[in-house]
Amino acid sequence: MDFRELAVPGAWEITPQQFGDPRGVFLEWFKDEAFTEAVGHRLDLQQANCSVSAAGVLRGIHFADVPPGQAKYVTCAKGAVLDVAVDIRVGSPTFGQWDAVLLDDVDRRAIYLSEGIGHAFCSLEDDSTVLYLCSTPYAPGREHGIHPLDPALGIEWPTTARDGSPITPQLSTKDAAAPTLEQALADGLLPRLEDVEEHLRRLRG
Repeated sequence: MDFRELAVPGAWEITPQQFGDPRGVFLEWFKDEAFTEAVGHRLDLQQANCSVSAAGVLRGIHFADVPPGQAKYVTCAKGAVLDVAVDIRVGSPTFGQWDAVLLDDVDRRAIYLSEGIGHAFCSLEDDSTVLYLCSTPYAPGREHGIHPLDPALGIEWPTTARDGSPITPQLSTKDAAAPTLEQALADGLLPRLEDVEEHLRRLRG
């Protein structure tokens, strides 16, 4: 299992070792020891989610108040998605920047997004099935969003599905009504880097 930190500090791409034979494939998509060594603390698993999306569905950008925030360890068990980490931590040197990982049922990578990082993905195939391990339960009162098509962020969302057919972003009503990054900043919704770092220090003991 290989961990590679992304251009957004606090987000990692995880590539597992796969073992295949005529029966199929086996892999370990999460390992506590490897995770703790790379990230610096254990994942406090509080909730596991599953979403199934048609090609073109765009979910996010989602984040939660820090503390406690909500860290996510995400993989795609079926199909393919472009998964995006966005630095929305006020005071971060990479504020407003993003990085992406292709999650699919070929390389079977995962992505880990620590507390305070925005998360979104675009489905590249019908019935793409995404699994999330979350550090905190869903709490509507402290969950927020940023519009994934905010031109100031300039996220390069795919325009074609995995089979080459064109796709158009499909957003939920809630995500379509989300503020831009500038609006969220002005409204005081974004996590502060100092609060995120203090929370992570507590996790690391």
